Amino acid sequence: MHTLMQCLQRLRVLGVILMLAVLTAGLVSTAQAADPDQELNQAVGTIDADTWREVKNGENFIDTRHDSTYSLINTSGETWRQIRNDWISPAGLIALGSMLAILVIFYLIVGRNDLDEERTGRKLLRWTALERAMHWTVATLFIVLALTGLNLLYGKFLFRHVFGDAFWANLIALTKLTHNYVGPVFGILLLLMLAKWLTVNLPKKHDWQWFKQGGGMVGNKHPDAGFANAGEKAWYWILASVGLLVIVSGFVLDFPLFGQTRDNMQWANMFHAVTSLILMAVALGHIYIGTLGTEGALEGMTTGYVDETWAKQHHNLWYEEVKDSAGQPEQDNPPVDDDTATANRPN
Repeated sequence: MHTLMQCLQRLRVLGVILMLAVLTAGLVSTAQAADPDQELNQAVGTIDADTWREVKNGENFIDTRHDSTYSLINTSGETWRQIRNDWISPAGLIALGSMLAILVIFYLIVGRNDLDEERTGRKLLRWTALERAMHWTVATLFIVLALTGLNLLYGKFLFRHVFGDAFWANLIALTKLTHNYVGPVFGILLLLMLAKWLTVNLPKKHDWQWFKQGGGMVGNKHPDAGFANAGEKAWYWILASVGLLVIVSGFVLDFPLFGQTRDNMQWANMFHAVTSLILMAVALGHIYIGTLGTEGALEGMTTGYVDETWAKQHHNLWYEEVKDSAGQPEQDNPPVDDDTATANRPN
């Protein structure tokens, strides 16, 4: 028994010693990380005031890229860092957080936009299989880019502190790789989708009335709408403007093959961040309206079909023209066949 007690005592002492060793190593590492001169000395040898003066004058210390004339001390880079960290990042959090809060409050107060009448059971083809495949592919890529982009902008403030440097290093490497390769594919598919749906998103006179009535929230009658209502058209043109700016700035960052300078890349980075955050904030509204916010909207994009009651309530001009073209103006007629519905995409 005495021998066992001695062994346990020795194990305790050994444990304390090991713990103190780990803590000491951590404190030394922290102290070195907090001392820029110590880090520099370990990385590139002795760094003194004379060396920094030579670096700052830009004559002997430039980076090694071809045709680069940048000094290692780059004032524009510090300006970019301050704008990104002090303005863009906080503004992005405010924009996304505010949009989420508005949607939650709106849902709690107003609720879902339900159908005013009973469903007829007659289905009307709204989206073809190709259109649905294109929409969901672009939507999936958009979500991947949004999540990886948010991780690039904010992830280090959460994951690095929670999981440590090793986890963070691997996560950010995978994030950057995914973002860089998915981005061009998304850009190409978005351009194809915008081209395909251009004609049904051209503005019409009745669109202004749709906005005045808040999409049907003001007044007793739902506003007129063609195949695309004014809200959908607004989202389309945001994609066609802000979305294109996201694509262009992303290509500048993804393919530095056209003589872009470091200043060009810094401006492109800020422009890309701002436009992407705007697009993400507006996309939250689009996602809400197409899912929780409107009865029957999601099933249209999943199955391709909508009930005639839904079509008549939300897109009455399109519904009437398709029914007229099929020679079925009366409500009790059989459903419109798919070919007729596909061939008639009035605005």
